[in-house]
Amino acid sequence: MILQKTQRRPGPQGGIRDTNRKERLRALGDAALRLFLERGLDPVTIDDITQEAGVAKGSFYRYFDDKAALLESLLRPVRDEVLGALATCARALGKARDAEAMFDAYRALGAVLAGAVLTHAGVVRLYLQENRGAPTGTRQQLATLSDEISRSAILVARKGHTHGLLRKVHPAVSALTVVGAVERLLLAVLRGEEVGNPLEIPQALTSIILEGLRVPATSAR
Repeated sequence: MILQKTQRRPGPQGGIRDTNRKERLRALGDAALRLFLERGLDPVTIDDITQEAGVAKGSFYRYFDDKAALLESLLRPVRDEVLGALATCARALGKARDAEAMFDAYRALGAVLAGAVLTHAGVVRLYLQENRGAPTGTRQQLATLSDEISRSAILVARKGHTHGLLRKVHPAVSALTVVGAVERLLLAVLRGEEVGNPLEIPQALTSIILEGLRVPATSAR
């Protein structure tokens, strides 16, 4: 993981320098996100970001080594929330002994994902728009996160098979199918496409997926 220069030189918390640093970091992050969403990752330069933020170019390098480090700082909160939720879901599924416990685990995961979208809408949209591109340059950060999400989702699917609650579909097939569906739905919501009430999507998606994947009650162990 890329280490921000601000983490290596924290300064006194709550002081004037700390407050100014946070304001500049916020300005740089907000400016970069606006430009990334508008133009894509590759065309945007550090000059573009600093001009948009109204911050001297030298200040950028005081906080970040390069554009990839700035992107990593934008992605980190989303990464932490999503991967943490997937890990929690996997643990819950490992303990689940019936269909209701399995549904509860997936519902909790859906709630966290919905919260991440509401809290970090711009970053989530950037990830969804850019993560399918070639994993080169700055986009490598998105490719890495995409791989982490896929691996975690496959682990969740494997845990769902632990007690014979899911059909015998290869975990990678079911997991990646679900990831693709979730990502497309999230992008639809963030683009303002007609998908009904966004707050109802996690419950609806959980029901659709699990009704299709779970073992029928008559054959469950």
